[in-house]
Amino acid sequence: MQQKGKYAIAGILTLLSVLFLVFVKTVDVAAIGPLETSVGFSHLNGAVADHIGLNMTWYKITQFLGYFAILVAGLFAVLGLLQLIRRRNLFKVDTQILAAGVLYAAVILLYVLFEKAVVNYRPVLMPNETDPEASFPSSHTMLTIVVMGSAMILLKKYIRNAPALLAVRIVCALILLVTVIGRLLSGVHWLTDIIGGIVISAALLAWFELALDRFGKAKRQKRSK
Repeated sequence: MQQKGKYAIAGILTLLSVLFLVFVKTVDVAAIGPLETSVGFSHLNGAVADHIGLNMTWYKITQFLGYFAILVAGLFAVLGLLQLIRRRNLFKVDTQILAAGVLYAAVILLYVLFEKAVVNYRPVLMPNETDPEASFPSSHTMLTIVVMGSAMILLKKYIRNAPALLAVRIVCALILLVTVIGRLLSGVHWLTDIIGGIVISAALLAWFELALDRFGKAKRQKRSK
């Protein structure tokens, strides 16, 4: 796909993220959450939440997969640190690793932002909690999609064996899918929290892939001179 098309996709996904956020805050808002907390798309969210209920088994599974995603991100960070120590220059670290670092930083910033500027609260009070927690977007959904999605892109550079690369990518995709579906089935998020996490993550990955293309093009041009 040409870069213009990738710019268009990234821009459209970013716009969709913003529009979806606006819709969640303004469409069919009603106090259906714990302690009469309000949520947008209340009829849809309420119907899904009532049907699913709370499932702590799925909650624990997705918690574990979230920790695994953090471990994967940490492995890329360690790889970048080892390259920095060996090459003694930040700009000699693989551009893919540097771009991934910026991507993960963006996820952290968004997490902090939505913790402070709360859009939705969870549909349930968690065990041993007396106050509802922020739930939009689903941080586990966003984290796992971004980390596993970026890993599927990055590993092409570091795994040369085609069957091994395919196997690892399949594992990444399965972890991604199980986390997203499992987070919804756990009942600790509204449906729109999950959708928001998916759309925002897709936008981040689109910009990430575009950045890698730009870095790769610049490096090829530099070599040709």
